[in-house]
Amino acid sequence: MRFRPVHVTLLLTSLITRLPIDSLLAQTLEDLPPLVVESPPPSFEGSPTIILPEKHRSPEPIPYEQVDDVIVLGDLRRAILVSPDSPEARLALAQGLYHIGDLDAAIGECRVAITLNPNNAKAHVQLGITLMAKQDGRTAALALKEAIRLDPELTLAHYSLGSAQYSLGHLTVAIQSYRRALELQPHFPDARYHLALILKLTNQHREAAQLMEDAATGGVPQAQYFMGNAYRSGQGVEKNLALAIRWWTKAVEFGQQRAAESLSQLRRQALSPDQPERHRKDAIEGFRQYRNELWADYPDAGRNDPSESLGITLLKESQSSNGVTALFAEAFALDETAHDELARLYETGLDTRLAQFDARILTCFTTTAADGFIPSKKALARIYGKGLGVTPDLQKAKTMLKGLPKQESKAILAEIAGP
Repeated sequence: MRFRPVHVTLLLTSLITRLPIDSLLAQTLEDLPPLVVESPPPSFEGSPTIILPEKHRSPEPIPYEQVDDVIVLGDLRRAILVSPDSPEARLALAQGLYHIGDLDAAIGECRVAITLNPNNAKAHVQLGITLMAKQDGRTAALALKEAIRLDPELTLAHYSLGSAQYSLGHLTVAIQSYRRALELQPHFPDARYHLALILKLTNQHREAAQLMEDAATGGVPQAQYFMGNAYRSGQGVEKNLALAIRWWTKAVEFGQQRAAESLSQLRRQALSPDQPERHRKDAIEGFRQYRNELWADYPDAGRNDPSESLGITLLKESQSSNGVTALFAEAFALDETAHDELARLYETGLDTRLAQFDARILTCFTTTAADGFIPSKKALARIYGKGLGVTPDLQKAKTMLKGLPKQESKAILAEIAGP
């Protein structure tokens, strides 16, 4: 029977990025936020390839993400039938089993691979990672230490050992492990993020802030969220609400829900009449500064008036993609001009960048309306009242207008009722 050759290196990038350390660590030290891996750690250096009989080889390996997990696992099982004494084949199967969540079977295959080749450092690392998923930090640490003994240059072993030591409350040695991982692989945002958290816990705030900002710049959403918090409170950095908004916004782009909640809270602070006036003014000014600083991202954009919208300017300069991106950023930051342009584009669309009745615009309006942004409430009332891209819902439209001056609400409802 013919089947695909499966390479260890094809599996590692996908598998390693799913290190299940966040829940384990959070349970051990509850006062720290969960450690979450967002950017992939480096793959095993020089990972071996499973060598199959010649008749089973194909000229091009199939990217792992394009292959169904069940098919891959079947191929891995068949590879074992071909080479039952191959430690590489056993390790690949262990990784495949780990990927689908069969941790006990993965541990068993790791142990077989180690029995076949006790000096296979990568098998010890995979065993350690899988044991961490089983919340067995002590045994995981032993496996990872053995991997490091066998191959001191294995970055992932040091990184994973740092996480295991953290889970055991051994902060000093966890710091040492993360530092060693960064010595071996300086461009490793996740290691910087995890190290920053532990340094913060041990009151080394200045270095923690620098490492956290490096991790945030490297694309770790949790780091971006925490940098937003740091700039809002002035912890380890100079207080700057515009930078807090910028970091939170970046984190939201990567799906960081807590950052979205922080932005929502700040919008409510800016828009609610029940807030102390100083707090309202601070929030409004923070959003204004953030919108103003967006222009620095597009130095060639021609700005004639401090109040004009960056997004509209970029659209006029035929920079559709950048213009749409800027419009959303400005609208989420309570810019009425950008919001009105998005409301127009919702009905008309914009070449290939925005479809008519684009759901992203509806989401933007729904989010900011919930925070009290009046222009979004008006736009949603019109959208639902007229059934623009949604099922007509006059009651929902009326609900959106609650709290607006009666004359203004009547005018909007008259427009909805008109031809």
